[in-house]
Amino acid sequence: MSANLTKQTTFDAIIIGAGACGLMCAVQAGFLGKRTLILEKNNRAGAKILISGGGRCNYTNLHTSAQQFISANPHFCKSAFAQWTVDDTISFFEAYGIQGQEKTLGQLFPTTNKAKDIVEVFTQLCQDLDQPVWLNTNVNAVEQSDEGFTVSYERDGKLGRLTAPKVVITTGGLPVQKLGATDFGMRIARQFGMNVVKPMPALVPLTITGKDRPWYEQLSGNSIFCSVSNDKISFEENILFTHWGLSGPAILQLSSYWQAGEVFYIDLLPHRDVAELIQNERLINPKKTLGLLLAGLYTRKFADALSGQLPVQKNLASLSKEDLDAIKQQIHHFKVKPAGDKGYDKAEVMRGGIDTNELSSKTMEAKKVPGLFFGGECVDVTGWLGGYNFQWAWACGFVIAQNL
Repeated sequence: MSANLTKQTTFDAIIIGAGACGLMCAVQAGFLGKRTLILEKNNRAGAKILISGGGRCNYTNLHTSAQQFISANPHFCKSAFAQWTVDDTISFFEAYGIQGQEKTLGQLFPTTNKAKDIVEVFTQLCQDLDQPVWLNTNVNAVEQSDEGFTVSYERDGKLGRLTAPKVVITTGGLPVQKLGATDFGMRIARQFGMNVVKPMPALVPLTITGKDRPWYEQLSGNSIFCSVSNDKISFEENILFTHWGLSGPAILQLSSYWQAGEVFYIDLLPHRDVAELIQNERLINPKKTLGLLLAGLYTRKFADALSGQLPVQKNLASLSKEDLDAIKQQIHHFKVKPAGDKGYDKAEVMRGGIDTNELSSKTMEAKKVPGLFFGGECVDVTGWLGGYNFQWAWACGFVIAQNL
C-alpha cells in the first residue's frame, strides 16, 4: 500500500469517531469558526444513533441530572450538564426541524420516530459548515508531534497521516461489535499513561442457568410490570422473561448496578400487598382458591408458573400464617441469582472507561496531555436507559468544541 502523507496542518482538530459526541463536537466547532475533520471507520455516520430506541432514537431525557449516571466520580458529569442542558438539546434539534414527543419516563423521541432524521441534522450541518467526515477510515495510531498530534490512518487501501494541534477521541465503548465498536479510546488513553476503570457491559440482559433455567424458559415472552432492587438501587418498569433469563427495561437498568455472584429481588406486585388482597377476598369469597386469586392478578401462564411454588389449591380461608408468609416472600421478594449477562453484543452501553480523574470536567481535556480530548461512552460516565447517554454525548461534544 502506498503512503499519502499530509504534513500541513489544515484543521483545528481531528475528531476520531462520527457518533453522537463526535458529530455534535464538529458542528459546535463549526459554529465557532473552527475547522475539524471527523475520521470514521464505518461506512456511515451515526451507526449507533440509527439503531437506538428501536430505530426511533430517544435522543434525550427530560429528567436528566447527575443522579441517573454511574461513575467512580458521580459529580464529574455536572459541569458538562451545566454547560449544555436538556433544553439546549431540545432547542438545537427544533432549530433544524426535529420536534420531540415525550414517551415513558421522560424519554424524548422525534415525532417522526425516525433515528435517521437525527443523523441527517448532523450530516447536513457538517456539509454546510465545511466540517468533512471521512468514512471507511481506520485510525491506526495517535502520536504527539511538533504540530501537536499526528494521526495515522488507512483509507481506501491507502495509508496516510494527518497533523493537527488537537485531537478528540469519541469512539464509543465496546458495545456493539457489529457496528465497529472497539476499545480504541481506552487504548489511546493507556498509551498516554492514563488510568482506565475496568469496562463491563451495562444496560444488558441477564442470564439464568442450572436448575432454575426451566422455570424461566416456560415464561419466555411474558412481560410483567415489577419493581426490581438490590442493596444499591431499585427500578419500577417491565421485566421480560426469556428462554435464557431476564430482560426488559427494569432488568437492563438494574444490570448496570449488578456484579457477578450477586442476587437481587423482584416485587411481582408493586404498590399492592398480596396479604391484604387475600384478607379482603377472604371476607367476600372464603372458598376461592389462591390459584384463582393469582389468575386475576397475572397472565394465566405466569399464574401457572407460580403454582409450582405456592399452595394454589387451598382456598383462601384455609391459608395458614406459614402459607401467607411463603406467598408474601414469593410475590414481594422473589429472589434471583443470575449466572451472568449477555455480553457486549447485547448491551446498550459500557460502564467503566477512561478514569474521570484523568480529565478536566470543565473541558474534557486530558490533564496529562494538553490538546487531547475524550468524550462520550469511552469515559467512565454511564447513564440509565432512556436517552440519558445521548444527553451525555451531546453535552461532551459541546464542551469539547468550546475548548478546541
